[in-house]
Amino acid sequence: MRLLCLSNGHGEDAIAVQILKQLQQLPNAPQLAALPLVGTGQAYQKLENVPIISIVKSMPSGGFIYMDGGQFLRDVNQGLIQLTLAQIKAVRNWAKQGGIVLAVGDIVPLLMAWVSGAPYAFVGTAKSEYYLRDEQGWLSRGSWREKWEGWSGAVYLPWERWLISRQRCRAVFPRDHLTAEILSQWSIPVVDAGNPMMDDLHPPATVSIWRKFRDDTNTLTLTLLPGSRVPEAYQNWEIILQAIAALLNTVHSQSLTLPQQLILFAAIAPALDINPFCQSLNAKNWQELQGLEALSYQLQETDWVFRYHNATLILTSEFNACLDGGEIAIAMAGTATEQFVGLGKPAIAIPGNGPQFTPKFAEAQNRLLGMSLKMVQQPREVPEVLLSLWQDPQQLQMIEENGKRRLGKPGAASRMAQSLMEILKEQTGVLYP
Repeated sequence: MRLLCLSNGHGEDAIAVQILKQLQQLPNAPQLAALPLVGTGQAYQKLENVPIISIVKSMPSGGFIYMDGGQFLRDVNQGLIQLTLAQIKAVRNWAKQGGIVLAVGDIVPLLMAWVSGAPYAFVGTAKSEYYLRDEQGWLSRGSWREKWEGWSGAVYLPWERWLISRQRCRAVFPRDHLTAEILSQWSIPVVDAGNPMMDDLHPPATVSIWRKFRDDTNTLTLTLLPGSRVPEAYQNWEIILQAIAALLNTVHSQSLTLPQQLILFAAIAPALDINPFCQSLNAKNWQELQGLEALSYQLQETDWVFRYHNATLILTSEFNACLDGGEIAIAMAGTATEQFVGLGKPAIAIPGNGPQFTPKFAEAQNRLLGMSLKMVQQPREVPEVLLSLWQDPQQLQMIEENGKRRLGKPGAASRMAQSLMEILKEQTGVLYP
């Protein structure tokens, strides 16, 4: 039994890895291969015996060419067309040897799976009916162009629905229950398994040192999510620090009654250089803590700890601990923001300059996550929104229910792996208990 996984982006790679990891743990596990269509697919390095079958290359757009025509032209100049042709050739050669293709992402890997000639399954990470409607009905949109987005009756367009209703398409895994419900109106093999991005978010055992801050009524804990792409994350960090400065100034100038200390958990992706983050803090008069004083806040030796008045900021790569530790997030990220909201917590988004976290992206994410995401236009607007959230337990309860409903329960990757094994069994005749 053989399975090739196609994905097109950092978040999509991570979701694909979750599914492949579950497949490897099953009896009669299939022979796995992968092809990240965008970037170099670093996430796949976490898996053993999963070769990448073709050349990979990072492009200037980071996979976000649909947001900016200029990004597409820059990608073309960097060899996008040649890269795509080489990947198509590799996928078709792989398919000739038998097996199925798993496409994770949007229409790009889906189309590549169809072109392969092999049976395929699709994990739709990019589209959700929540972009167009919620459980109560269609969302109110402004311009005629926005209103036109739902012209076909669903977020998946007719040509996408055509691809996922072919006989060779054996399973479609939508990202949420509402989308699965809508797609079920057509002859599409929908499997409502949930969203793998909510799997494996358990923090390390040492996180108890941070959880005590979150559970302390005299402490307010915030999670800072600047994103994971270079150089965008560094630019986002400057904007987030402006929001933190505005918060501290608001509290001081208005003598607001807040907890005695503010703890900030900044999630810094391992691929990012920590130095620009530290330099920005130093330039804004944050004091670096060292020795025993820093040790009381650190989960690992590589964490950096800074203090400014009654605020303590921790720079760390312990992503899951950051999600667990914060009560509210200030976010300029894609998948990370959704995961935070999926844990039942509110996030405040500030649009940046892109290529990912642009005003257009933030507005779409706001529709996707509903009341769990509060979007502001400027960093100075963050304090008012944050304080209104913190002081409204009833709203926080509604946000918790909303976030968990939209992102679903953990365990989706395992459920998808089981379904894929059934498809492989039918395809090859291999008995599977």
